[in-house]
Amino acid sequence: MTQYFSNKVIIITGAGSGMGRAYALAFAKLGTKLGLNDFNLAGLDETIQLIKDQTPSCHMVSQAFDVSDQNKMQTFANLCQQKLGNAFVVINNAGVEGAHMPAWQMDLSNYEHVMKINFFGVVSGTRAFLPQLLSEHTGHIVNVSSIFGLAGTPNHSDYCASKFAVRGYSEALMCELQNSGVQVHLLHPGGIDTNIAKSTGGQAFSKHYLKTSPEEITEYLIKHIEKGSTRIVYGNDSMKIWLGSKFVPLKILNKLIWSDMKKVIDQKPYNLIKLKKGMFK
Repeated sequence: MTQYFSNKVIIITGAGSGMGRAYALAFAKLGTKLGLNDFNLAGLDETIQLIKDQTPSCHMVSQAFDVSDQNKMQTFANLCQQKLGNAFVVINNAGVEGAHMPAWQMDLSNYEHVMKINFFGVVSGTRAFLPQLLSEHTGHIVNVSSIFGLAGTPNHSDYCASKFAVRGYSEALMCELQNSGVQVHLLHPGGIDTNIAKSTGGQAFSKHYLKTSPEEITEYLIKHIEKGSTRIVYGNDSMKIWLGSKFVPLKILNKLIWSDMKKVIDQKPYNLIKLKKGMFK
């Protein structure tokens, strides 16, 4: 077992389920102190109980709130610092699914909601905890994008926009912090078997693509944080998308992605497509 994280403070947002819960359980076993967040209090409490059952000695602080609320995030950061000490790893993991429909059917509110959590939640977490990392001249920020932050996909323009935004923000942050001692890691999960796809439109997608366990990507992430990897790509179909985004011409890549994903997409909006003035709400 690695001693790199022993007695260090690990902050995880979206820890109430899925990857966030798997990260929390794994880091607890490494002898860390945990600051945990989730919007869902019941899910967060369940994660805390699991940690208590498996690692009774783990020292934890937790709060349930919306990660896009900068004031609440700053309050959380202050509490974690007071109770646990300065953060060593910050994993901005909290996220929500998109609306699972073509761009011309989406309301502007769909984009606003997804960007608020998936992108501004990352910005909020980074801004609140970065001063702690900089004061120690060491540490790690892990910002969770997606393979949908590497390539655009049909029925996911809202989600892709948020994950591309996380990618751009994180890559800029890497440049800015390269001489600070603080490392930025950009995680692009592939199809991870979590409960993120709650809507009816996401069920076919979830069943077909979300196959890698949260525990598997957690093990991979922990290893690559310690190694200092900047871009971390892992999970079902992740390598295929990453290589395609790097080496396949975009026009061809679009056709390949459509061919692969059309089987899990409602075709009716595409059969009736009529791009004309006023179709965007």
